[in-house]
Amino acid sequence: MDNKSLQLFLTLADTLHFGRCSAVCHVSPSTLSRCIQQLEEELGVPLFIRDNRSVTLTPEGLTFQRYARDALLQWDTLRSSLLAQRNELQGEISIYCSVTASYSFLYEILSSFRRDYPRIEIKLHTGDPAEAVRRVQQGEEDIAIGAKPDQLPVDIAFRPITRSPLVFIAPAEPAQLSQELNQTPSAERWRQVPMILSEAGLARKRTDRWFRHLGIKPLIYAQVAGNEAIVSMVSLGFGVGVVPQIVLENNPLASRVIQLDIHPALEAFEVGIFTQEKKLRHPLIKAFWQQQSLKD
Repeated sequence: MDNKSLQLFLTLADTLHFGRCSAVCHVSPSTLSRCIQQLEEELGVPLFIRDNRSVTLTPEGLTFQRYARDALLQWDTLRSSLLAQRNELQGEISIYCSVTASYSFLYEILSSFRRDYPRIEIKLHTGDPAEAVRRVQQGEEDIAIGAKPDQLPVDIAFRPITRSPLVFIAPAEPAQLSQELNQTPSAERWRQVPMILSEAGLARKRTDRWFRHLGIKPLIYAQVAGNEAIVSMVSLGFGVGVVPQIVLENNPLASRVIQLDIHPALEAFEVGIFTQEKKLRHPLIKAFWQQQSLKD
């Protein structure tokens, strides 16, 4: 059992597809199958359930997945620590954030870091910000940028970047809808408003609480992943949406929507950086984290 075998196993556990895993890891399907079989023989238990249509992890596979992630993290931490003693920090950090965060924060965050640590490579993934904490907590990413949840998991470290109001937006044309809603909420009127909301995440939770305060069930027209898609659908006149103000300010369709003046307002977002507490011992993550603290 070596690091390459563990990495192949983790990639297969993430993709649950032998063909995709082979392509990502640049190995042949037969090499991948042989590696997994050898792991299962060494452990004496099956790690995957395979059939003609799907691949799933067994309970033992889920346990081994946690071990493999910790083992590779410890190895990488040791290797980076030894390099750090020679003032040669190098390796890779994976970062996850939304498209909006990538052009709102990443330049400032990464410019000085890349200057000070040119041999550290950045692997960037973008997607739904509601996934930020989960992806870090499950070890899929080293760092993530997102909104701080109401209850931060005990194993997650958080460093704030900024605050952003959470706002209601309506189509700029026709203006009648925004005029009717730009006031103290009327439960009867809001029952008729088609809403475009996030599928999950902090924005959805706070919007749901807002509607419960009115004592009504919202008329949901669409549920989407990603705030940028909400702005697009609202600009096309499909309904009213809820997004962080920072998303609206940086969106090319901002002129086609109107920010509503609603009272009571939704609670603002605290946007920041997440990582696992245990990863703060890793020299690369520690260097990244400490550099951000110098900007506070």
